[in-house]
Amino acid sequence: MMKMNDETPVSSLILPVLIRPILSQLEKHNVSASQTLRSALFKTENAHPGFAYNLVAGIMKKSDISINMNESILRLQGSVSDHDGGEYRLNRSEDAFQELNKKSMALKRILSRIPDEITDRKTFLETIKIQKRKFSILSREIASAIKKLLDAVNEVSGYIPGPSNKQALEQRKREFVKYSKRFSNTLKDYFKEGHANAVFISALYLIHQTNQIMVTVKSKCE
Repeated sequence: MMKMNDETPVSSLILPVLIRPILSQLEKHNVSASQTLRSALFKTENAHPGFAYNLVAGIMKKSDISINMNESILRLQGSVSDHDGGEYRLNRSEDAFQELNKKSMALKRILSRIPDEITDRKTFLETIKIQKRKFSILSREIASAIKKLLDAVNEVSGYIPGPSNKQALEQRKREFVKYSKRFSNTLKDYFKEGHANAVFISALYLIHQTNQIMVTVKSKCE
């Protein structure tokens, strides 16, 4: 069974990125059924981390479907609406909290564009040069989004009561910065080694760390 500390963080994103939007669509037709399923799935996932991943993987195996789960979940992150933010969306109305919501979603949506940039890569030299320029632009966008997110976190930190709570957020920030640096290094290595899946995984880790910042802020302020 896949756990949160396995090779890829994709297991932590199955519920918010794949299943929750499906349940939101179901809710438009049957509120009771959607809420019952949501409660059951989230309770089971909390008790047995990795359950949602294994459920989806099991269905795919039975159906003889083979896809790159890391790539697919990363793509789907771009279609997650603000309404489906769930535990990763802050409810407080102050500008600092709403700005952090915006910066969190913006970073995740930019990261979700990575598969389109990578899988469009061709073998011809001139095309690779063009692709490098395109990916360089995307890299700068990601770096800018990371900085804006950290700035937004700093603004929110002023609302967090107590030194221990502030320390918890600072620890989350340090983890986020660590994975940001790893992500940057993975991007640099991509055109040397061409390992697209390594970039997908690194992007998913960064999304997971972004979500963890949001969970931490939410738990300390709401």
